[in-house]
Amino acid sequence: MTVGKSTITKRWVLNTLGVIIVVLLGVVAVAMMLFKEQYYESVRLTMNSRATGMVSSYFNLSSTDSDEAFNLRAKDFVESFNDKNIMEVWVIDRYGNVVVSSSGFSVANEEYPDYYEAKTAENGKANWIGRTSSGEHIMSLTFMLNGAHGQQQGAVRYIISLQDLDAQLWTVFCLLLFLCLVIIAFVTISGMFFIRSIVYPVKRINETALRITNGDWSARIEGQKYDDEIGQLSTTINNMAHEINETDRMKNEFLSTISHELRTPLTAIKGWGETLLDTPAKDEALQEKGLEVIINESARLSDLVDELLDFSRMESGNMTMRFDRFDLLQTLKEVVMTFKERSLRETIDLESTIPQISVQMYGDENRIKQVFFNVLDNAFKYTDAGGCVYVKATAEKKNTVEITVTDTGCGIAPEDLPHVTEKFYKANTAVRGSGIGLAVVSEIVEKHEGKLEIQSEPGKGTTVQLIFPVEAIQEDDGGQTPKGE
Repeated sequence: MTVGKSTITKRWVLNTLGVIIVVLLGVVAVAMMLFKEQYYESVRLTMNSRATGMVSSYFNLSSTDSDEAFNLRAKDFVESFNDKNIMEVWVIDRYGNVVVSSSGFSVANEEYPDYYEAKTAENGKANWIGRTSSGEHIMSLTFMLNGAHGQQQGAVRYIISLQDLDAQLWTVFCLLLFLCLVIIAFVTISGMFFIRSIVYPVKRINETALRITNGDWSARIEGQKYDDEIGQLSTTINNMAHEINETDRMKNEFLSTISHELRTPLTAIKGWGETLLDTPAKDEALQEKGLEVIINESARLSDLVDELLDFSRMESGNMTMRFDRFDLLQTLKEVVMTFKERSLRETIDLESTIPQISVQMYGDENRIKQVFFNVLDNAFKYTDAGGCVYVKATAEKKNTVEITVTDTGCGIAPEDLPHVTEKFYKANTAVRGSGIGLAVVSEIVEKHEGKLEIQSEPGKGTTVQLIFPVEAIQEDDGGQTPKGE
């Protein structure tokens, strides 16, 4: 996998793998220091125990002992030294000269700074780690020989080679380094597999998102194996693309519908205008009919434009409300009355049951009228001739009024029912309409803190339930409007 600029892989290498490498190298360094100190301390303790035991048994000096006697004891001590294969021993006289060496080689060019340090030490001992003139790495221990009265009569110096110990430490270092490399390789391989499981899906997501950005709503993310965060993101993006595709489809249908809705009345107005121009002034019946068509179609155009303006305000969040107190049921009666002529013209039976009570509501009366009008208009549009539209209002709960509009129309399919209040959505494209009426209704009801519920059964009809909070319910005479009035 190529580690490119500003990639997840590069950041992982720098942040995670880099930290692991630094930590492992730090652990190796600390471990080597501890191992070295432990090994060297073991050698130092061994030399110290040897010096304490053997020297006291051979050198019991007094101030009257001659140099010759000291030299004889030194030779005897070296000859009887049993650890010549492990360490070397020197005997140094009171003048700092090496009297005898267990190796038998000349020590004229050798340095022994531990001897001078031991001379000034309180316990008469000193260690030194360094290299001989031949380059050999050694550790030495000088043990001062004191007379009966504490005067320094000479010293014994033990020397042990650290070459084998250094070789062991180097072996340990190589093993630790190899173990670190194995860990790094394992982390790298497993990390690369993990990164690949992230980078490749993210790359596919990015490519699909670019296609969606460029207008390809059919683009989908395929091949996601795991139900993890990336899998959920892929599902979310696929759902988003589906929703965008559906919205785009509904938008296109909306534009087509609106174009048709605008063209139909315009065609009628234009046609009748041309007809009236060519009609003799004395044909009053034809002129009256033409003017009536023009007025009706103009009103239809006006309603459509108002609906579009309301939708535009709703989308931009600028739908204004002028709240004041009004009688909710009286407003409902007025709207029902405006549909009486239409019910006769379309031979649809319009019935209503509205209590003769005063219900004071705080809201925008014109917007509430618009809600009633849109709901009743939908009921009439989807009900065939000979059908029935029934309006009922109840105030059984305190400070709440429930209004239901039921029709015997074609109904709504279960899969369409959850979407009917969405913008541009039309469950039945065969019926005229913009597809935004119920979206506007839902927005107005929500702004009045009300509730909109729709129940429907295909082939049997639809019931729209509107629930509004009201301020006061005051009975007039306890009666109801007559059925069908």
